[in-house]
Amino acid sequence: MNRRTVFASLASAAAIALLTSACTGSAGAGAGDDPNAEVTLTFWHGWSAPNEVKAIDATIKRFEDAHPDITVKAVPNITDDKIQQALRAGGSNAPDVVSSFTTDNVGKFCSSGAFADLKPFIEKSGIDLEKTFPKPRLDYTQFQGRRCALPLLGDAYGLYYNKDAFKEAGVTAPPKTWSEFDEVAQKLTKPKGDSYERLGFMPTFHGYESTPGHLVAQWSPAYFDEHGRSNIAKDPAFAAMFTWQKNLIGKLGGFEKLEKYRSTFGDEWGAKHPFHTGQVAMQLDGEWRLGMATDAKVPFEVGVAPLPVPDDQAADYGKGYLSGTIVGIASTSAKQNAAWELVKYLTTDTDAVVDFANELRNVPSTHAALASPKLKLDPRFTTFLDIARHPKSNTTPASVNGGAYQVTLQESGYLYEAGKVADLKAGLEKTAAQIDTDLEKAK
Repeated sequence: MNRRTVFASLASAAAIALLTSACTGSAGAGAGDDPNAEVTLTFWHGWSAPNEVKAIDATIKRFEDAHPDITVKAVPNITDDKIQQALRAGGSNAPDVVSSFTTDNVGKFCSSGAFADLKPFIEKSGIDLEKTFPKPRLDYTQFQGRRCALPLLGDAYGLYYNKDAFKEAGVTAPPKTWSEFDEVAQKLTKPKGDSYERLGFMPTFHGYESTPGHLVAQWSPAYFDEHGRSNIAKDPAFAAMFTWQKNLIGKLGGFEKLEKYRSTFGDEWGAKHPFHTGQVAMQLDGEWRLGMATDAKVPFEVGVAPLPVPDDQAADYGKGYLSGTIVGIASTSAKQNAAWELVKYLTTDTDAVVDFANELRNVPSTHAALASPKLKLDPRFTTFLDIARHPKSNTTPASVNGGAYQVTLQESGYLYEAGKVADLKAGLEKTAAQIDTDLEKAK
């Protein structure tokens, strides 16, 4: 499960900056090993829950059965900070294969040389990347033409809704455009004094996954121009998203009232999540929420749909924001050919991808796995598979300083929604300038 947070990304981006001068890996370095020789690979990954670790161990066992000369030592619960420290230090304790939940750090992993260039391995294996992976998955696993990672399962973001609340409010279908969404959110909202008995949707940017990056994906934005400079003040997608969000805040009671209600919400990952408890009737979230709502035994029927789109992009309904887990080879590894066999298996073997997706309830990351009849998921999960396949689905681009530009954009959103920035155009221009300054410092 990819529990993406831009604040974690910022911390990781700061730490990984040290890799630029410390890593000396280059394409082909360490790739002289015999892949058929008996070897032990160290594989670091971030999964930590018992069911998650069990799933990855089962996948590794299947790999070892197919590659009897390769033994894999899997180390769970590894953060990007630990990855960076190990790759900086090198030596026998460093990993050979690394998996990360943080797609934001791909730019730094690639540009610093921390992860090996996979192009020689891909070409030797004859893998057609475009025929194997959806485009957004390819986008977030490379940086400026250097491919240092491949996608390992994925996340797709959509709209969860309380079907019982819909029926009570006379809403017969999930909204497809933002204007329809506003109407439904208001119909679902039940005020109670200076608070709410139920809120149709929590629109503030502290509302868990309702971040600027996840929402603006529905406008198909261009974060950077052809020169690599921030485009958020020029692309009308960003102003349109912020304007819509601010207007919905007003329609639902205002920022202060909403934030006071939000303070009553439970933890995002616990049973007291406000969607589980019925405090909100609609929620933007990733595919994992479906399983979590089932585990929480919510007392209502859960519906799933794509997020709405702007009214002038109604034909693109069905698209959404995509992210996921990545996997690469440490440039310091002396076992890169053997490491590639593991990476190739994890990311391109259809049965392996399908089995892993079934076990973790994540979205498969290849075209073949998405179409596999062996997928054994909740029928509602089809919505997320369709979002992953949609040609207009998109992601946030890799950057030389990781997810720092997303943090800057989110901080700008906090100020604007709270009324601390009155002029949206000027606010976006200031934010763009800050992003450009940060990018220059990181080069």
